[in-house]
Amino acid sequence: MFPFDISLDLAIITGSFLWTLALYVACASLREKVIDGLEKWFNFAQRYLYTSEKDFESTRQGRESQNAFFASLISIIPFFIFGILCNWSIELGFGKSWQISIGILACISCGVYALGRKDSQGE
Repeated sequence: MFPFDISLDLAIITGSFLWTLALYVACASLREKVIDGLEKWFNFAQRYLYTSEKDFESTRQGRESQNAFFASLISIIPFFIFGILCNWSIELGFGKSWQISIGILACISCGVYALGRKDSQGE
């Protein structure tokens, strides 16, 4: 189908996503700050799309819900970038055979950390 060969290394992709999940779970306060910042920016940017105050106020609840959803989706991107860097550093340090194993260990460790943090905060 393509005139060139596309090769995907599934170990790199899987390890990067495992690290992304681990960082996303472990860094809850940073995640909330990123989501809140994106949501505020989306709400601010959409204000200039409306010419009348009446139209702007009539659709406020739906727009803010939609912006919260998009902000939570887009907040994954910085964690994905750091996940790629963590996975790359594991590849440099230990080799390709350890990428998925250490990614799974990171997910388990960060999940236990997040549960302990929530329990200590009484959430």
